[in-house]
Amino acid sequence: MTTTLDQEGEMMHRYHLRINGKDVDPAGGDWFDSYDPFRGQPWAQIPRGTADDVDAAVQAAHTAFTTGDWAELTPSARGKLLHDIGSHLASHSEELARTEVRDNGKLFAEMSAQTAYIPQWFYYYGGLTDKLEGTVIPIDKKGYFTFTRTSPVGVVGIITPWNSPLLLLTWKLAAALAAGCTVVIKPSEHTSASTLEFVALLEEAGLPAGVVNVVTGFGADVGSPLVDHPLVRKISFTGSDNTGRRINEQAAGQFKHVGLELGGKSPNIIFADADLDAAVNGAISGIFAATGQTCIAGSRLLVQRSVHDDVVQRVVELAQTARMGDPADPNTQVGPVTTRDQYEKVLSYIDIAAGEGAQLRLGGRPADRPECGDGWFVEPTIFTGVDNSSRLAQEEVFGPVLAVIPFDDEADAIAIANDSRYGLGAGVWTSDIGRAFRMSEAIQSGTVWVNTYRAVSYMVPFGGVKDSGIGRENGIGAVGEYLDTKSVWINTGAPTGNPFVIR
Repeated sequence: MTTTLDQEGEMMHRYHLRINGKDVDPAGGDWFDSYDPFRGQPWAQIPRGTADDVDAAVQAAHTAFTTGDWAELTPSARGKLLHDIGSHLASHSEELARTEVRDNGKLFAEMSAQTAYIPQWFYYYGGLTDKLEGTVIPIDKKGYFTFTRTSPVGVVGIITPWNSPLLLLTWKLAAALAAGCTVVIKPSEHTSASTLEFVALLEEAGLPAGVVNVVTGFGADVGSPLVDHPLVRKISFTGSDNTGRRINEQAAGQFKHVGLELGGKSPNIIFADADLDAAVNGAISGIFAATGQTCIAGSRLLVQRSVHDDVVQRVVELAQTARMGDPADPNTQVGPVTTRDQYEKVLSYIDIAAGEGAQLRLGGRPADRPECGDGWFVEPTIFTGVDNSSRLAQEEVFGPVLAVIPFDDEADAIAIANDSRYGLGAGVWTSDIGRAFRMSEAIQSGTVWVNTYRAVSYMVPFGGVKDSGIGRENGIGAVGEYLDTKSVWINTGAPTGNPFVIR
């Protein structure tokens, strides 16, 4: 990274691609601006990668996978290296968080909590590297010894979003490295800086050159060539369901492994018997704490009819107290929308909801508070009287917009919750333990939180059903997403017999 001054005398950071352990200029010689969402101004220049850069990165990853220091590491040594990486990242977590805040406009409180938590993934998966055991199968045929062994799939292409760049990268990367894979990362063009800094830290911790590479740029220039490259054997993507669908179709042409963590329209369900103070806090956290820019946002608030008006009043009153402003200020509670395009999209959905007849109870406009400056802020917005068939209830807004929907009983809540093409997360607020189990079983979702919301851990599988994706991240099973299983048959005395008969 180099630093220059722009025409107004503001400091500008110029980044480079990271390929084979080196900072590299993009093959096309072009950079583009990355914007600070709070100020609405560029603060860094990001290299605009090309298909040639992708090829160079994939070739470096393939070489590192097949020969050299990484390929020769024992599983235990690989685990020790991952542990060292975690410790090195822990000592740089605050600076990474500040880069993320500058790049994506999320709260420093949230980003610093994420970057401080990231090392745990490397510790956890570092502990798994030498426990990826095969099995001996008590085969039903005499004269054979049969067992399985696992092997890494090879080069993995990781494509990450702009909302939590490093945390969501780590969910994929730590498991891929534990399996023994090598990686080429294509971060979002809106938030690439932290990923470039992150990978440099991995190499400082001892990761061999070429094991992890970064090519920044746009989908058509970098993402598509990465998916197409014949040496890439798996694509792991987090982002919109539309882009995920295209990636899945494209990768299918070469029968690549694919992991997709996509969108959501998560129901956050409050029953009359819930602790309403806790449930209201959970509703606010689910949609406004991250400015609604999370795939698990509790953007549909389902409230039992008997407490509907009380809950709405409480939610509105609490949301009105939200402190907006500079995301780097620890007192700020709601930050800006990350990109100009997303800001305009959120405002367009507010217009759509009003046109559909939903009742605006709070917000519904750009924030003009002095503390928001020139940033891309939208007031926390709440609609009631929302029909679950409406666009506001069915489509992912990815912003601070809450749709409140009443329901009558468990069966009604389940029907509304499942009436969505998405199935990523869901919340249930109740004091009835039997209901908690019934609801968690009936809701079609990869995760169900009961009397909490948005809790995640490196230990717990995460992923979606229906249009919310394919595969799981986190937990022991996530390593298997980056492994192939090989069956081995050894003849210890079985007769060969008729060669035209399958034994």
